[in-house]
Amino acid sequence: MGVAADIVIIVVAAALMGMLAHRLKQPLVVAYLLTGVIIGPHTGGITVSDMHGVELLAEIGVDLLLFALGLEFSFSRLRPVRRVALFGTPMQMALTLAFGFGLGRLLGWGAVASLWLGALLSLSSTMVLLKTLMNQGRMGTLSSRVMIGMLIVQDLAVVPLVILLPQLSDPGAGLLPIALAVLKGAGFLAVMIVGGTRVLPRVLSWVAGWHSRELFVLIVAAIGLGVGYATHLLGLSFAFGGFVAGMVLGESEYGHQALSDIIPVRDLFGLLFFTSVGMLLDPAFLLTHWREVLFLVALVSLGKGLIFAGVTRVFGYRNVVPLATGLGLFQIGEFSFVVAKVGMDAGALNAEQYGLVLSVTVATMMLTPFAAGLTAPLYARFKRHRPAEPIQTINLPAADLRGHVVIAGYGRVGSHIAQVLNTLEVPFVVLELDPFRLSHAQEQGHPTIYGDASHGVVLEAAQVGHARLLLITVPSAVLAQNIARLARQMQPGLPMVARAEGIEQMSALRDEGVEMVVQPELEAGLQMTRQALLRLGVPLERIHRYTDAVRRELYAPLQQEDAQFDRLDLLRDALHLLELTWVPVAPDSPLAGCTLGECAVRLRTGASVVGLIRAGALQRTPDAHTRLEPGDEVAVIGGSEERKAFALLAASPGDGGAGLGAELSPRPAPP
Repeated sequence: MGVAADIVIIVVAAALMGMLAHRLKQPLVVAYLLTGVIIGPHTGGITVSDMHGVELLAEIGVDLLLFALGLEFSFSRLRPVRRVALFGTPMQMALTLAFGFGLGRLLGWGAVASLWLGALLSLSSTMVLLKTLMNQGRMGTLSSRVMIGMLIVQDLAVVPLVILLPQLSDPGAGLLPIALAVLKGAGFLAVMIVGGTRVLPRVLSWVAGWHSRELFVLIVAAIGLGVGYATHLLGLSFAFGGFVAGMVLGESEYGHQALSDIIPVRDLFGLLFFTSVGMLLDPAFLLTHWREVLFLVALVSLGKGLIFAGVTRVFGYRNVVPLATGLGLFQIGEFSFVVAKVGMDAGALNAEQYGLVLSVTVATMMLTPFAAGLTAPLYARFKRHRPAEPIQTINLPAADLRGHVVIAGYGRVGSHIAQVLNTLEVPFVVLELDPFRLSHAQEQGHPTIYGDASHGVVLEAAQVGHARLLLITVPSAVLAQNIARLARQMQPGLPMVARAEGIEQMSALRDEGVEMVVQPELEAGLQMTRQALLRLGVPLERIHRYTDAVRRELYAPLQQEDAQFDRLDLLRDALHLLELTWVPVAPDSPLAGCTLGECAVRLRTGASVVGLIRAGALQRTPDAHTRLEPGDEVAVIGGSEERKAFALLAASPGDGGAGLGAELSPRPAPP
């Protein structure tokens, strides 16, 4: 079967290795690389027969990887950390390139090969880092946003590296080929921006109008591959065209749909690419050169880690951020394989050098989760041996804080809470580490302390020991637990409310003494369910009974036997059952021309009249002497049966209750 049989072997073997990697909490890219080693030509056993055919298919994977990267690219993701991402990342890459060049010369490599080594070392792994952050519950922290911002710019740098490095590898050619490559790339980019932004989105809009999912996926793939092939014919990188096409489509209204449709195709061909890279690694080479591999792993990890930590420190980040960045981004990234493959094709790297780089890359990827997990304990040890830094405070009152609310985190949830407390004139203080959010809190005039709320010195500055309530709004599970643990030590009886992403995190926070844990996804789901059931005509009381039962079932184990929560549930039930309804008075209704006292509305129906609209004017809290007239809109409050009884009384005698459901539907109160 030739290459078809090879693809079957690759997919099956990668599936088995992928399941093993998932159990070991390793990124899939490592599983794919090891799959290539196992079924490659150097290990015997089941082996692919046509490596050249697989490599040709892998080129499509490279194009689709960069095509999807272009679709995902957005400057808005860089805005919170734009300074360190846009200016710090080029600085980091230049320093790492110089470090790698010196390392190559130390190993006895030539100048060209050392230059390529520096370029390969300058890139870190987006896939490995994201997987590590998600597994460790650190997504959403300031350090994670800094690292992701720098990785986005690194991924963008792959394109100019792929274009320029082959030209720089031939010193005898002079500057003319480099200038031509730059001019070709700039010209192609200008054509795509001017013409592509007008043509390609229209093509997708035209195809989307046919409502054919299969055809839409086909057109998206054709654009990504076709534009890449066009750049190849121009003498530029195949992958460069794919990235530009993705970036153009990403700005259209169909960008998200195109990305979601192309991801399965990208992942399949990406599997072929990473597997083909693994096939080049000879285990015998690794055994022979294990000393060089360990030496390079140690130097690369230490050198890159220090460079990342230093750059983030230069751009004003303090506390745990430089340490977390250094331990999270020291590895060599998956796009280095793309660059290295170009280097081998250009003759800049030989097989031995490529095998050495590949071995070091896989090793650093596998070490990342363990190294990143050392961030918290190392930082805690570091803080104990260093004098405390002065805490920056903004808009804090001169007098000591007493009886106030502490809000840990000024994200979307925390900022909304702060606005409400400020309106109600409840004293509070915000704890925030993100400089962007800190400046926003300062603009709003909120009392704010700059610092990591999971550190005792910051909580002490917020006078947690004298607070009446602590609200933990940070999304990170690890940070929330640390904050709760420290706060409990400072004030054992402090009431705390926190957010959680799942049942496990809710239980962990409860173990740390958090009395009330809110799950935002659950609350949003219940509200959407409520609105859906209302539109389907389900009785309001039944909807509230269902949603409250779901809340009780989830939150009851965390709340234990708390009379306050039981009373709150009763009040919520009463509020739900006493729905406000506006009912029109028919011209021949028994209520027309009758006062509320004469009609004995409360006695006959059980409902209470709390307002009415007449001639466009609102009368609030009408008394027993208020006379109802035909056409009045009467606001009544009560249970379902009471409101139905009043609606029957206000309707025409001949209606027999027709249209009662529409009349009883809740309407917004008039201004």
